[in-house]
Amino acid sequence: MLMASDKSGQDTVALMAALGRKARAAARPLAVASADRKREALLAMADAIVAAEEKILAANAIDVKNGEQSGLSGSFMDRLKLDPKRIRDMADGVRAIADLRDPVGEVVAEWDRPNGLHIERVRTPLGVIGVIYESRPNVTADAGALCLKAGNPVILRGGSDSLNSSAAIHACLVAGLRAAGLPEDAIQLVPTTDRAAVGEMLKGLSGNLDVIVPRGGRSLVERVQNEARVPVFAHLEGICHLYIDKSADLDMAVKIAVNAKMRRTGICGAAETLLIDRAAAATHLAPVLEALRQAGCEIHADEDVLKAFADAKPAVDADWVTEYLDAIISAKLVDGVAGAIEHIETFSSHHTEAIVAEDGEAVERFFNEIDSAILLHNASTQFADGGEFGMGAEIGIATGKMHARGPVGVEQLTSFKYRVRGSGQVRP
Repeated sequence: MLMASDKSGQDTVALMAALGRKARAAARPLAVASADRKREALLAMADAIVAAEEKILAANAIDVKNGEQSGLSGSFMDRLKLDPKRIRDMADGVRAIADLRDPVGEVVAEWDRPNGLHIERVRTPLGVIGVIYESRPNVTADAGALCLKAGNPVILRGGSDSLNSSAAIHACLVAGLRAAGLPEDAIQLVPTTDRAAVGEMLKGLSGNLDVIVPRGGRSLVERVQNEARVPVFAHLEGICHLYIDKSADLDMAVKIAVNAKMRRTGICGAAETLLIDRAAAATHLAPVLEALRQAGCEIHADEDVLKAFADAKPAVDADWVTEYLDAIISAKLVDGVAGAIEHIETFSSHHTEAIVAEDGEAVERFFNEIDSAILLHNASTQFADGGEFGMGAEIGIATGKMHARGPVGVEQLTSFKYRVRGSGQVRP
């Protein structure tokens, strides 16, 4: 199933207004849908994705061909491409979300007042969510499934580069809703590539959109944050750091550094800057950088690193604030954990940082003094992922401090209300 061709002007305004109204109409029945009904829909979606593998791959082949002809970058193409394994993983992710505890109606706190009132804080759906994303077609399944599990209708606006893939996946989600008897408008895909559609979402669709989640490059996220009239869950970039302390086990440091950078270079959790304790330069610097080089990574190094490892390019100021999303890493020597903290707090996008160390005091200082959404000890930054956190999947990594931070999973897609039970109390 292909999405509609470009629309413009009033056609797009009317189209988006209709999507907003239909999403709002689906909100109430979805909010009160039983956990079993939502689980039934999600499992049906996963089955539909598996059954439609050939259709999804055929649609993706069109997108990939178009992407190659338009000169998309290697990292962009990696995010765009689907294969049978990625489709199976997508279906497994939806099943994992189906098996999560339903958050809606969960009592997260309760207490009694001296006057006999019993007060409960209860999870509720956030409302209608808009997700604006670029090349990753799997976001269609992840975002649709997560929003459904949390009882939220969602309007998905995928990028033009993943036009056909997203439409094929969305058809599977609608089939799952239909099979479970839930409103098919609970998960809608914007059927136009007109950029004006994004503008209408940022305006809030006449009050019908409650939250926006952007997933994409800096220009997209900056536009959303600057223009949105509704709350935004977002991060600008994943400028993630890996610090190797003098107390680090060398073999572990090598393994983690290569994985953090090279497992998948195009994801936001890929390490972009390597910081090495100056006290470990003689023992750790060359083995770690050589392993990265042999794995195909280009190294941009400061003057101190270049003196010990000549097979690198001189770093410039821009390297410390660049999200490469490619097989490139910047490397710098720092004065212990204090130097690492200073560098990270100066240049980080507050997404994910990791420390490799056996010194417990260094680890605790790293954890306590760095203000990023995710901090790891002796583990790859590539674990910055909702699925790896046991959330089934995530709708994105939020680096702000309001409401949601880190992987935005099912619980983060809920709000709460208070239920107060009395026995005739009146206020004096």
